[in-house]
Amino acid sequence: MAGAANPRRQAPLKIDPETDELISQAAHFLGMTKKDFVTEAAKACLEQRREEVRLGMIESMRVLDGPLHRSVAMLTSLSPERIEELGGVGDWED
Repeated sequence: MAGAANPRRQAPLKIDPETDELISQAAHFLGMTKKDFVTEAAKACLEQRREEVRLGMIESMRVLDGPLHRSVAMLTSLSPERIEELGGVGDWED
């Protein structure tokens, strides 16, 4: 069946017993499920560390794709020279 969405199956989260107890207690006193608590905590953590994540992604792209101008050239079918004539592409951080 082409194009059918493959639903993601839930994977168990393996954590140490002390952390599980902290999650259980926090979820209980906040009146939420452990699953909801972990979801909310993960989102909050990612929001706080967004810049670290962004910089890590940029570094990975540099390693995998090479310079930004090469990626732009590949995506646009323009030569690196033509891209420079048009003003260049800056750097990954721009």
